[in-house]
Amino acid sequence: MTDDPRLEGRAVKRITYPAGVIAARVKELGESITAAYPDGDLLVLGLLKGSFIFLSDLVRQIHRPLQVDFLVAASYGDAMVSSGNVRLVYDPETTLEGKHILLCEDIVDSGRTLNKLVGLLQARNPRSLEICALLHKHIATELTHPTKFVGFDAPEEFLVGYGLDHAENFRHLPYIASLQ
Repeated sequence: MTDDPRLEGRAVKRITYPAGVIAARVKELGESITAAYPDGDLLVLGLLKGSFIFLSDLVRQIHRPLQVDFLVAASYGDAMVSSGNVRLVYDPETTLEGKHILLCEDIVDSGRTLNKLVGLLQARNPRSLEICALLHKHIATELTHPTKFVGFDAPEEFLVGYGLDHAENFRHLPYIASLQ
């Protein structure tokens, strides 16, 4: 439990990843990504809304030219598990053909959203397509594309904070916590 006033009495089981631990890992991911893409156009494509804080911190740790755009896909609504019905709400306006695409995700759990998006992005003929996820639960049995860059192996708990939400709440927390 935590007495963080940003929680307004809401039940948090524990802080899973403190802010300092997240910052250090994002820096390491930025270094790995910089080394992995020595040339060519790099587009970091954030999956909104959950990835926005992670993406913001990550791109400042990637020390090479890059572009940023976003996708919006919906599959959760107010639930704590994916509905399985993935809807693309916003499609990137940037040309993807011939670019290195790094799809930036907050958390890989069921893999349904990523499977749909990878197919859509590969059809646009990028030079390469890789996934970077802050968290990976390693429970996706049908994930068709491996996650190349992973911040943390996540426990099988419902996590919030640092961009992750439950019914649009908790995104503003500077750490990642599990809900009771």
